[in-house]
Amino acid sequence: MFDYKQYKRNYFMPPEACMDWASKEYVDKAPIWCSVDLRDGNQALIEPMSLDEKLEFFRMLVDIGFKEIEVGFPAASETEYELVRTLIDNNMIPEDVTIQVLTQAREHIIRKTFEAVKGAPRVIVHVYNSTSLAQREQVFGKSKEEIKQIAIEGAKLLKELADRTEGNFAFEYSPESFTGTEVDYAVEVCNAVLDIWEPRPDFQPIINIPATVEMSMPHVFAQQVEYVSKHLHNRENVILSLHPHNDRGCGISDAELGILAGADRIEGTMFGNGERTGNVDIMVLAMNMYAQGVNPELNLSNMPHLVEVYERLTQMKIDARHPYCGKLVFAAFSGSHQDAIAKGMKYREEKDPSHWTVPYLPINPEDVGRTYDSDVIRINSQSGKGGVAYIMEQNYGIKIPYKMRSDFGYAVKAVSDHSHAELTAEQIYEIFEKRYKNYTPVFHIKGCHFRQENGITATVNIFTDNRKDIVEATGNGRMEAVSNAFAEKFEQPCEVICYEEHAMTVGSDSSAIAYVGIQGADGKQYFGIGIDPDIVRASIDALISAMNRSLEALNQ
Repeated sequence: MFDYKQYKRNYFMPPEACMDWASKEYVDKAPIWCSVDLRDGNQALIEPMSLDEKLEFFRMLVDIGFKEIEVGFPAASETEYELVRTLIDNNMIPEDVTIQVLTQAREHIIRKTFEAVKGAPRVIVHVYNSTSLAQREQVFGKSKEEIKQIAIEGAKLLKELADRTEGNFAFEYSPESFTGTEVDYAVEVCNAVLDIWEPRPDFQPIINIPATVEMSMPHVFAQQVEYVSKHLHNRENVILSLHPHNDRGCGISDAELGILAGADRIEGTMFGNGERTGNVDIMVLAMNMYAQGVNPELNLSNMPHLVEVYERLTQMKIDARHPYCGKLVFAAFSGSHQDAIAKGMKYREEKDPSHWTVPYLPINPEDVGRTYDSDVIRINSQSGKGGVAYIMEQNYGIKIPYKMRSDFGYAVKAVSDHSHAELTAEQIYEIFEKRYKNYTPVFHIKGCHFRQENGITATVNIFTDNRKDIVEATGNGRMEAVSNAFAEKFEQPCEVICYEEHAMTVGSDSSAIAYVGIQGADGKQYFGIGIDPDIVRASIDALISAMNRSLEALNQ
């Protein structure tokens, strides 16, 4: 059955329009980040992490720069309790990092939680209870007032136990399933909690708004958040936090618009792991800010390493198209894209190196530990001449002339199309050499001598099918004299229409490369290259390959 009529909108608009967020252009500073990988993320794994794996993950989060890390639900299992005690007892929590633990608003669970965090240098105790209409009616069978009282009793117990327990405590409250809760009622419950905790400048509790199940479009969520922000008691001393999930695929949008709407803090996971479709992806959020010139206050400069650690510890796989970190997110196979990227890179290098405006690349891949040669321009049957030329120049210092690029591009495309595979730089170079260097299926020469007579006279020893012919011809220069000798010998034109040369910048400091293109009798263009310390020799070798290709085409 696929029946849309069974569904209705289960979210609630705020009692008043809240649209101040819509006039703001972008997020201009990073929020307080709280990673919930070790709790919310871990509980969503097919095989939850072991203690040692959690400790390694914790160290990675600290290295990235997280200052708040939710480490578990210590009353839920012995493994989570043990992690909290290990971090505290072994002094593993850096001075600038605060751990966070989760507890339901139930007395025995709260008491067990405080046992777990006793002696913690800094800990946020995060208490929650469900407030949504569906939960009240279907799960608890309680009234609004009864649900609010659960939150109040939990808040009171946190305050009481914090006063009696060794440690440094901060408090957080979540009206769980907020997205299915009447917004004004959610604020009523939050304010009842705040009135007990009595926020002040040196004690700022956290009110966390969880999109436990994402139910609305992002602009609706933003209005809900703005309403909460405007109606919380003692707002200037309250930290407003968001905990978006991704059921509608809009977790990132919810978080970004929620920050515009007044949120100070974001709870999420690296790479978006979490129940069902996942939590909001803090990495993407942070990199979105970075791409707008905002300091994300997280160090994501070695993305391949972070992906490797994450995949190894969680046994989850990062999709190849995952923003900023997937293996293919910077890859350009399209010929037009490759050409634009190559030209953009050159423009930036020559005219505006201090700003990143390269087409098709929202950020510089090097910023997150990626490379241009293996991650950006990648070659398959969809690729074009610009991309192929870029690969050759970046990897081998070979600057293919513009007139030659189409010929080589089609040659590479044909190989990739035939093999139905992407080609490596090494394979592309192999095609280049096989097609253009020392290509002599029709003839080759042994010996070429010049004398200054009638301009330049060339004496060329030409070998075809074990037959040697000595041909003399003249020209204004050595290249013209040799091409005239070939034309005389084979009674075919050998008109040079393209000639370029440059020193080899990769692989050899002493060799030069010459590129030659000629117009064949069939009107088509044929190319060859030569590489030699002697540029004259390199030029003649290139001409020999080009003429051989022309003659071979006529004989087919």
